Amino acid sequence: MQILNMKRASSLLVGMALLFSVLIAGCASDEPVSQEAMSPGERTIVLGAYSVARDALSEIIPAFQAEWKDRTGEDIHFQESYEASGTQARAITGGFEADVTLLAMEGDIDKLVRAGLVDPAWKSQPYNGMVTRSIVVLGTREGNPKGIQDFDDLTRPDVKVVYPNPKTSGGAQWDINAIYGAGLKRSEEKGERDSAEAKSFLEAVHRNVESLDKSGRASMAAFEYGVGDVIVTYENELLARIAQGVQYDIVVPQHTILIENPAAVVERFAKKHGTQDVSAAFVEYLRTPEAQNIFVKHGFRPVEESVQAQTKDQFSNPPGLFDIEYLGGWDEVRETLYSKRGVWYQVLAGL
Repeated sequence: MQILNMKRASSLLVGMALLFSVLIAGCASDEPVSQEAMSPGERTIVLGAYSVARDALSEIIPAFQAEWKDRTGEDIHFQESYEASGTQARAITGGFEADVTLLAMEGDIDKLVRAGLVDPAWKSQPYNGMVTRSIVVLGTREGNPKGIQDFDDLTRPDVKVVYPNPKTSGGAQWDINAIYGAGLKRSEEKGERDSAEAKSFLEAVHRNVESLDKSGRASMAAFEYGVGDVIVTYENELLARIAQGVQYDIVVPQHTILIENPAAVVERFAKKHGTQDVSAAFVEYLRTPEAQNIFVKHGFRPVEESVQAQTKDQFSNPPGLFDIEYLGGWDEVRETLYSKRGVWYQVLAGL
């Protein structure tokens, strides 16, 4: 276990959390700007991203615009939409004409591939198409008053838990994957990998869930306004709150999952809008040292090697860290946990 100390935000009414989550998750109009309406020497990229990336992108986008202007003389505008990852993927498949998407997990990009919107070879890009990494951690109130040390403590009857809804949030699926995987690790320590024990462990945690929000950002808002004793969330979300002056304790579980977040050009819409070149350049820019350092500033773990080397001491290394392949890869996870008969829906139904 590793702990970082932070200061508890002031507790307000729970209803205000819902209002705040709407405000911070707000997005631009889904109607893309017509390129024909632009002046010569300027174009617009329509960006559909998951909500947690918003703050980092607010710094990365101006840096890219300046770099592109210096290089080509062209002004690039951005029309931005931020939503829970699953919600954003559904919006794009439903007709929201994003040129570029940055989502919480590759499964959401795969939905766009199956819809014929994204090139099936998107993972052939550097770092398998990923632009950031993180891990699933636990955030507690200042001083860790419940004495939470690991995922096991989330099963205690005196602990109220917050995490988002995996039906809408990619971050929530990472959270559930982490808890389920920790359950598998516990069973292995007893001598045999047991999926039934992992399911029981997830059930025991979920019984204590007090808030099941639309997105990771909405869950963070609810927790910040006093809901629950502990939040299961991205490490970068809590580190970003530290940088903004909010103080909690971060507990890094012994066994937790490595998160990887992808970005891709939505080829069909970028081609339609005449932005394929600049959209591809923006995705490439997300992996440059300049952009990676901005991601690090906002709590993300970098994918680019030189930035990894420079920032490795900023991040903890839990002994039982595992990745999605430990659970069989995303195809297996979607079937085992999130299909209509999967473990997660059995837990919801009390089966």
